[in-house]
Order: sequence, then C-alpha cells, then structure tokens
Amino acid sequence: MTEAQPTTRQLVVFSLGEEEYALPITQVHEIIRYTEPRAVASDVDWVRGVISLRGKIVPVYDLASRLGFVSQRRENQKIVIVETGSDMAGVVVDDVEEVLTVESSQIEEVPSAGTDVIESIAKIDDRLVILLNPTGIFASAGELAVAA
Repeated sequence: MTEAQPTTRQLVVFSLGEEEYALPITQVHEIIRYTEPRAVASDVDWVRGVISLRGKIVPVYDLASRLGFVSQRRENQKIVIVETGSDMAGVVVDDVEEVLTVESSQIEEVPSAGTDVIESIAKIDDRLVILLNPTGIFASAGELAVAA
C-alpha cells in the first residue's frame, strides 16, 4: 500500500476582530473595497444588502453576524466575493491578510463544531486559522440569492 502524497491547499486568510478565518482560493472570485450595500428586505439579520458588481447584482452578508459575533464597523473593511456553484455573494470582513498555502497535514477536522459554516482548522506554526465552508455560510440566505 503506497502512502498518498501530501496535498496542499491555497487559502485566502482574513480577519474578523482578533480571529483569523480562511476560504479556499478556488472559491474567492475577488476582493473589493467596502462600499455600503443597498438595503433589501430580509428576515435574516446578517444580510447587509446588495451591490452591483460590473452589472451583476450580488448579495452581501455580514460574516461576523453570521458567525454569531457582534459586528463592528471598521475603517478598512473589505468585501470578499465568493463563488459557490453558480451563485456569487459577498462577505464583509475586517481585513484580508494573505494567501497561504497549507499542507493537508496542517488541517484538522473541528471536533463537534455543530455547524455547516466551519469546515476545519488549519494549524500554521502557532496560528489557528478557521476554514469556512462557503456553501454553509450562505445556506439559510437562499431566498435572497434566488431573488438577486
């Protein structure tokens, strides 16, 4: 039996407050400066609204609120445009830190996270970077994505 070669993943690492989170680079379409989204009616409190991105209407979500944190407006916020299948949405983050390549051996499953939002945790030296599942982030906002 041959041992599988370690595989690497590239992650876009960003911050929310003091914590570091990441999304797979393959699902990050682009990163833009924060612009105030146009408000839309929604029963979901973490929906910020919509923006027009090169003529396409893109829903924007407050990632801190989605993860259960108190959202604070910061000076240099960014919107990370994320693709999930045929859908596209933006998430507001405090700042984008770096693109990081991690080995599969550095990634561990989250014990009993109990959420579809968190995929796993990457251990990079003394850092813990929480890998998010884009499909899980947007799961309960489906009605807005369909309307957009």
